[in-house]
Amino acid sequence: MELKFFCREIFLRFFSILLFLTWLPGLSYLRTMNTEFHYRSEPAEKLAIESVSKTFNGRSGKVHALDQVSLNIKEGEFVCLLGPSGCGKSTLLNIIAGLDPPDSGQVLADGKAVTGPGRERMVMFQESALYPWLDVLGNVLYGLKLKPNLTRSERRKVAHFYLKLVGLEKFVHAHVHELSGGMKQRVALARALAPNPRVLLMDEPFAALDAMTREQLYGDLQEIWGKQRKTIVFVTHNVREAVCLGDRVILFSRSPGKIQDHFDIALPRPRGMNSANLANYAAAIDERLKELLKKEQGELNELKVLNG
Repeated sequence: MELKFFCREIFLRFFSILLFLTWLPGLSYLRTMNTEFHYRSEPAEKLAIESVSKTFNGRSGKVHALDQVSLNIKEGEFVCLLGPSGCGKSTLLNIIAGLDPPDSGQVLADGKAVTGPGRERMVMFQESALYPWLDVLGNVLYGLKLKPNLTRSERRKVAHFYLKLVGLEKFVHAHVHELSGGMKQRVALARALAPNPRVLLMDEPFAALDAMTREQLYGDLQEIWGKQRKTIVFVTHNVREAVCLGDRVILFSRSPGKIQDHFDIALPRPRGMNSANLANYAAAIDERLKELLKKEQGELNELKVLNG
């Protein structure tokens, strides 16, 4: 009887230890999952711009385009760079794209230094820059050359998908000269999105379009961003455009280009240009820009006086 009791005790203890050892990795996994969940709930920094400066040699001497610009952009964030012409917004965009190196400082994308162009960062310019000898489908397929390991049929499927996304599925075989300005920009957007970049860099892409076409594209871009959550950096000098599109609006001053202020835009999407709440944000930003320009002009006048 005592032997049976002793054997039973041994078996129960052995079984308890076995259960504990089986449960322990699960506990570790749950802790890892909780940590990952906590980490993912707060978007990681997609871009880190650290003390970037840039100077160009102009006809009248050196132009100090950017001075010690620092900015962090989270994954999936829509950030608008806003300021007057010549404040270095496009220069900063080119540096983020890897098209132009900074004189000092650095840009990190996913923690890695940007040293040149890459397919993970695509640029959409003010002009559509489409190839006139290719049709709409051909222009998007050309952008997919940057995407390796895709068969010809896979490329065509991807191209058709993004042309449908921008509302041009009925114009796949149209030639560039047959398209309106807004349609050309839609093709350019599809071409930029097709390689599935992590970051989309947009340099005043709607500036040359009429107001009605612009507003339509604002809605389309917000819808696409809502579906895909790309990290977007958008350059503009239009205050209402910045408020309509951005999660955050970064204000630049010129001579040299510096970040002076930022506004978080806590408005629901989709946003319309005629919204009263949007107008309130735009008015506050416009007032701040005027203050910065007035201060800048005062400093320039003082400099002229000092220089005689």
